[in-house]
Amino acid sequence: MVDQPLILLFVKAPARGQVKTRLAAALGEAAALELYQRFVQDILHTLEQTGIPVLICYYPPYSRPALNVWLGPEHHYLPQEGRDVGERMENAFRQAFIRDFSRVVLIGSDIPDLPAPLINEALAALHMHDAVIGPARDGGYYLIGFRNDTFFPGVFSGIAWSTGTVFRSTMEAIGKAGQRFHELPLWQDVDTIEDLKDLAARSRRSAFSSSRTMSFLAELKDAHFSLGGS
Repeated sequence: MVDQPLILLFVKAPARGQVKTRLAAALGEAAALELYQRFVQDILHTLEQTGIPVLICYYPPYSRPALNVWLGPEHHYLPQEGRDVGERMENAFRQAFIRDFSRVVLIGSDIPDLPAPLINEALAALHMHDAVIGPARDGGYYLIGFRNDTFFPGVFSGIAWSTGTVFRSTMEAIGKAGQRFHELPLWQDVDTIEDLKDLAARSRRSAFSSSRTMSFLAELKDAHFSLGGS
C-alpha cells in the first residue's frame, strides 16, 4: 500500500446558538459564532502548512450547503454519521481507510492555536506506533490517530463523552488492546471563557498573535469585554 496520510477535521455547521454554547453564555451567541468561525479558519490555515490532505467532517450531515458557503466548495467534505461523537469518529476513520489512506489523525475545532509541527509529529509517530493521542487539559483529547492496519474501533465504545474521564477511559481501552501508542504534549482546547482568557494570554507573543482569532479577541476588548491582562 502506498503511504497516504490524511487529517480528519471535525467541525459543526456555523449556526447561531449551536456552537460554543458555553462561550455564548459569556460573549453572546453572535460573538461565540464569529469566534468559532475564526477558530476553524485558523485551524485550516495551519493544516495547509502541513501539506497533508484534509477531509472536513461536518455535522449535522444535512449542512453541506452551509459549509460550501462558509469555507468554500474547493475542500473535501464528509458528513459525520452516528448516534454520538464516538460513532461519528469511528465512521470517519472507517471512511478514510476505505479510501486507502494509510495514516489518519482526527482533530476537533476547539484548538485554534494547535501548531503544525505537532500534527506532523502525530503523523510521523504512526510509522512506529499503532496509535497516537493528544491529551487535553479538560480530561479529553484533542487528537487521535491510527494506521490502516492498527485501527481499533473499540476505542470509541463505552466512553462517557463530554466528561473529564474521556482520555483516561480511552487510554484504558488502548492498553487492553495491547496497542503501542505515542502520547503528544498536553494542550488546551477552548470551551469556556477561562479557556479563552488563557488562549489570549499565551498567544500574545507567539506566531498565533496575528491569527483571525486573536484579531477578533482584540475587537472584543475594544468593545469593553475584559479578557484580562494587557
